[in-house]
Amino acid sequence: MKTKLRRQSRTVRIEHQNGKFIIHGMGKWYHQWRDPYHLLLTIPWIGFVAIVSIAYLAINTLFALAYLAGGDCLEGARAGSFSDAFFFSVQTLASIGYGAIHPKTFYANAIVTSEAIASLLLVAVVTGLAFARFSRPTAKLLFSQFAIVTTHNRQPTLMFRVANERHNYILEATAQVYLIVDEVTAEGDSMRKIHELKLIRHRTPSLVLTWTIMHEIDRDSPLYGLTTADFQQRRANISVLVSGVDETVAYAISARHVYESAEILADRKFEDIIVQSANGDRFFDYSLFHQVRQIEIDEDRDRERL
Repeated sequence: MKTKLRRQSRTVRIEHQNGKFIIHGMGKWYHQWRDPYHLLLTIPWIGFVAIVSIAYLAINTLFALAYLAGGDCLEGARAGSFSDAFFFSVQTLASIGYGAIHPKTFYANAIVTSEAIASLLLVAVVTGLAFARFSRPTAKLLFSQFAIVTTHNRQPTLMFRVANERHNYILEATAQVYLIVDEVTAEGDSMRKIHELKLIRHRTPSLVLTWTIMHEIDRDSPLYGLTTADFQQRRANISVLVSGVDETVAYAISARHVYESAEILADRKFEDIIVQSANGDRFFDYSLFHQVRQIEIDEDRDRERL
């Protein structure tokens, strides 16, 4: 099986597909612009700050134009000066009130009243969004680059690693693993089918360092008899969901990962990340977390089988 190491690109690329703006890069996120609340909650912080800043400047520009439309309505401002009107709008929207410029007509006071109401709404919305972003529970779980098929207790077994990057406790961590594959029904209909894979151990009382998740490929396994060619031809992948309770904040958290067919390696073995020093101390070497090595197989074994 050929392997392909996928690297995250730092380049941001925007595509328009089926009425949606799909943004690649910056964590591989994409959002529907028709759902701004979800967009502002999940966009990276740099994007959130950029959108809020652009919206803030746009609002002040609109109010500045409204002041200019009223003619000489601001005391202390130069007649027809956009910059004076703009910065007066900034002072009004932020409730700064230097007093150097102030409204002198009913029209200007009406615009100031409208801007004060807009300021209350803007501050409330942005504050709520910022708090929701800070308080949103997130999981910092690291999945091994590859899933492997190796022998465990003389039984072909699918394995992959999970590590807690925060190094605190994730209580009652559970794992669910699914095989997602194209299949054809007895009626000849093509469909995408999901098979749940039974794990040797699907739950751990606390996930603080690493966890090797394993599925035995026996006769009852959906993976039994599949070859690497079958995986590629049927567009199969392994979907993983790990969830638990973060002990620090007592919130339920979850993380999802997908192994494509090129990331599932047969006849490999993970490098041991537990290293023992000369004085007998043991420690974890996470530089070996993704490392796998080839293992010897019997000559009469079908090398193409998972």
